[in-house]
Amino acid sequence: MKTRASSTTRAWWAAARPAGPSQGMPSMARRFYGGAAAATAAKVVVTRALPDSTLEALRAGGCAWEGRYWSEPETAIPRSTLLSWLSPDTLGLYCLLTDKVDGEVLDRAPNLRVVSSMSVGVDHIDLAACKARGVHVGHTPGVLTDSTADLAVALTFATVRKIVPGVAAVKNGEWKTWSPFWMASPFDVSGSTVGVVGLGRIGAAFAKRMAHGFGCKILYSGSRPKPEEAEPLGATYVPLDELLQRSDIVSVHCPLTPETRSAVFINTSRGPVVDQEALYDALASNTIAAAGLDVTDPEPLPTSSPLLGLPNLVVVPHIASATYPTRMKMAMMAADNLVAGVQGKTLPFAVKL
Repeated sequence: MKTRASSTTRAWWAAARPAGPSQGMPSMARRFYGGAAAATAAKVVVTRALPDSTLEALRAGGCAWEGRYWSEPETAIPRSTLLSWLSPDTLGLYCLLTDKVDGEVLDRAPNLRVVSSMSVGVDHIDLAACKARGVHVGHTPGVLTDSTADLAVALTFATVRKIVPGVAAVKNGEWKTWSPFWMASPFDVSGSTVGVVGLGRIGAAFAKRMAHGFGCKILYSGSRPKPEEAEPLGATYVPLDELLQRSDIVSVHCPLTPETRSAVFINTSRGPVVDQEALYDALASNTIAAAGLDVTDPEPLPTSSPLLGLPNLVVVPHIASATYPTRMKMAMMAADNLVAGVQGKTLPFAVKL
């Protein structure tokens, strides 16, 4: 069933669209966008509605998606539809992190040259299967560093300072009078010890905000020390167990790998990095004071999840990179990867296979 785009989504398209006759929200008719040139252009599949400017870039790069463009901005393409659209003449696949790209998908397009994902993470793509078939993989690194670090800071304050329970208390009539320790946070964020699991681009950007903005002491863990990132922050490398013991706040920024599927808090990386049952137990018993999640496992988190009944947990719907400038850059980077791939050129933002 098709869904009506929200006013927020309409604002996205209004902000993104270029001048010209192709203005407006994408529609089913946009699947035929590309005109007469589509007959000789490289056949690609696009799994989500894109801004007009991104589609223009794809068309200018010789791509055509006639009949194989999912026009809904807020609904993921059904897997059955994706499989039916792939064929031997498909040279490129423009996808999102909601689209599982595995051997079954790749087998439907034996001549596929490139999978271009509008995401930094690529755990939804079977990289080994792509490598075995000679399929290049592109992603959008670097562009969402600041927006994700900003949200991690926002989640930190929302959880530690009990923003969401406070708003609910006002709306529910629980605010009776000023009380010395009602809604009091367990500690001050300023001057606290912050543990960063994974001092990559996003982890370092978050640590910089906390160290320079709020005078926090930074500990970090990961696969190896990173003195070039740590020294400007005054950050100290410690084992994960020590980091968890010493930190007032723990923010997870590591990639999803087989080694990172259990950790315990602020998570803006990937949902399966966190053991959610252990997280529930720790929150319910007040072993940890609060947690903020931008990502969950699964996504979306079912409304019946016991996590959502916890007053000391803030969950937002995977919106760390959700600013118009960031998402527009991601869309165009993914377009550049797709065009380069179908043309047999080096991907500007390639995943190392």
